[in-house]
Amino acid sequence: MAAEKTPQDYKRAGGYGEGQIAPAMSADAVAREADMLGEGVSRDAVMALAGPDPLLEIRGLVAGYGAMEILHGIDLAIGKAKSLCLVGPNGAGKSTVLHSIFGFTKITSGEILVNTQVVTKLTPSAKLRDAGIAYILQDNSIFAEMTVEENLLMGGYLLDDRYKAREATERVFGQYERLAKRRREKAGVLSGGERRLLEISRALIMDPAVILVDEPSIGLEPRMIDMVFEILKDLRDTHHKTIVMVEQNAKRGLEFADIGYVMVAGRLALAAPGVELLDNPQVGRLFLGG
Repeated sequence: MAAEKTPQDYKRAGGYGEGQIAPAMSADAVAREADMLGEGVSRDAVMALAGPDPLLEIRGLVAGYGAMEILHGIDLAIGKAKSLCLVGPNGAGKSTVLHSIFGFTKITSGEILVNTQVVTKLTPSAKLRDAGIAYILQDNSIFAEMTVEENLLMGGYLLDDRYKAREATERVFGQYERLAKRRREKAGVLSGGERRLLEISRALIMDPAVILVDEPSIGLEPRMIDMVFEILKDLRDTHHKTIVMVEQNAKRGLEFADIGYVMVAGRLALAAPGVELLDNPQVGRLFLGG
């Protein structure tokens, strides 16, 4: 059993929240210990967590980039108006799951289904237009030299009727006054939190059923993180969107998520309700700073 930590082993946390945290483990140490979390999660367990009639389902997905295989038989399931958060060490394949769902990887085995329809081989454009899957990238994806309004209109580029895109843009402005006040300003002048709001809002123009979100809190100050998670909560609870996210801030992600998955080395190591993973001492020590 590890020796109990003394006060000298701790330091005051800065920036996000307050309290005391143990010195961070190295990424390699986290990965090594995470690899011993469990022997994997059965497909039956994944389906039981999701409940009947999942909206989004992955069956035995094997995928990667070129000749490099990253995911080794991943299962995933989540229902309508529910949220799922993927956590785990760097290199575990979390973002690759999102990339695969949207069509950015080479899939060599397995299936992806939305509303029981197989969408595995659809292009990203078809995933958005026909399957109702939107992807909010981790990287800053706004068009800085275009106005806020023009950025939103770009979200409807697959719509045949331009009036529908403008109508959807006005709905977004009615929903988010913060953006409405800056509709004619260039997006490049927005704060980090406002840019994230714009990225989320642009994804709503096509009225997707499933929203994939890669690292929503990355690079944001605490109050902006709070704003982003409130927006995601509203999309799930009020607008009945299904949300699948990867989140570096595991505590915030698991607090938000109905279901949490811990990924290690391209496989699913643990799966449970988000609140249960928050209380799991192994997960806490490796990913929550406790």
